Amino acid sequence: MNRGTAPIGVFDSGYGGLTILKEIMRELPHYDYVYLGDNARAPYGSRSFDIVYEFTLQAVKYLFSQGCRLVILACNTASAKALRTIQQHDLPVIAPDHRVLGVIRPTVEQLGSISKNGRIGIFGTPGTILSRSYEMETAKLFPNFTTTGIGCPMWVPLVENNESDRPGADYFVKQEIDRLLSADPEIDTIVLACTHYPHLYKKIRQYTPENIKIICQGEIVAESLHDYLVRHPEIEQECGKNGTRRFLTTENPEKFADMASLFLGEKITATRVEL
Repeated sequence: MNRGTAPIGVFDSGYGGLTILKEIMRELPHYDYVYLGDNARAPYGSRSFDIVYEFTLQAVKYLFSQGCRLVILACNTASAKALRTIQQHDLPVIAPDHRVLGVIRPTVEQLGSISKNGRIGIFGTPGTILSRSYEMETAKLFPNFTTTGIGCPMWVPLVENNESDRPGADYFVKQEIDRLLSADPEIDTIVLACTHYPHLYKKIRQYTPENIKIICQGEIVAESLHDYLVRHPEIEQECGKNGTRRFLTTENPEKFADMASLFLGEKITATRVEL
């Protein structure tokens, strides 16, 4: 790979990671990006650890084959179930000079400056909640904090079926908020630990007490990536800086492009690939 030509890879099981990519492109517009959505095998949220790891590793290898030196897992489930194994066991063997980053640690790092009482609520897919990744990461950085996680199996289908702003979503959003605050009424900060959930932000905000802060990950991950590139010039210098974007999907490219355009607020084209 010649210096200054490598795109930054961004991976998600489907469309949700586009909310992360949108903020990354806003923060770092001049870099080149390749987005890969494994839509044909989505959702990952209810799949086993082994399957999520297998699928995620396939995607990472594919993005490496497209010239990426750095890949962002813009998916909480993949970050929870696959990131550590890929970082510790696979990269040293298949690509020791490449890097794979996730979305969980950058999000947790911000909790110390946001929460006043250390009582944190987590909304995520069932897989992310069952992994206890946010709980464990928070315990490492803020051992006095308490986390309470609630799996929201209906929220991703609401977003992907374009029901986010419709009245039918209210019941499912309020139901999970009530469950979370019943489990811990002292929560002062809620993390939306799924990249689809920002599309439900208005309704989540509507049914959440005003004193509770709600964290969306996109801006946090974008700022964290910016900081990472500053701290790792050996990676940054390899990155292409022509402002190009490529969108890849394992599903129908026209279907992906239509949905992605809604997530990004701009019309895009996509290409189908096989992992």
